[in-house]
Amino acid sequence: MKIICVGRNYVDHIKELSNDKPTDPVIFIKPDTALIDNSQSFYYPSFSSDVHYELELVYRVGKVGKNIEAKFAHKYIDAIGLGIDFTARDVQSKLKEKGLPWEKAKAFNGSAYVSKMRPISDSDFSNSIEFELFKNQQSVQKGSSDLMIWNISELIADISQYFTLKTGDYIFTGTPAGVGPVQIGDTLQGFLQGENIFELAIK
Repeated sequence: MKIICVGRNYVDHIKELSNDKPTDPVIFIKPDTALIDNSQSFYYPSFSSDVHYELELVYRVGKVGKNIEAKFAHKYIDAIGLGIDFTARDVQSKLKEKGLPWEKAKAFNGSAYVSKMRPISDSDFSNSIEFELFKNQQSVQKGSSDLMIWNISELIADISQYFTLKTGDYIFTGTPAGVGPVQIGDTLQGFLQGENIFELAIK
């Protein structure tokens, strides 16, 4: 199992971090050791003092495939949910300054939380999917699949040119504006289409 992540897929988030808008999907991968499932908590790493949450729509791969055309992408996804891409922002800044890879900031143990997943339907590919994050019962992020630069079908077509998709892989599709820091004692709650599908403690 691998976790495939998409960066810079929402224009408002690109603006808030003063990044350039990409011409192709920005892809990076987290190892399976990064995964926190929905029964666990996030434990603050000792090497950072500035960890940020990034709420994302997450799709689960249902069968093996590569070089998939966008029109067939829906056949390779079996579930949808929410995830948090945790980023050690201070570590990332130091790495970016030196032009080095970001794995230490993005792919550390416990850096990818995935909620319970729900079976995907045809409407999940054709209709807008709304999602929202609350931190300590206050709304901090709102997103919609309509606002993604590349939708899930386009992402699968691009990703599968480079990486074979395998059953159980997760695809994180990027985060909207509103990312920010977490502290020990915080609680994060994620809502998908108005349904509360996770609660995550920061310890």
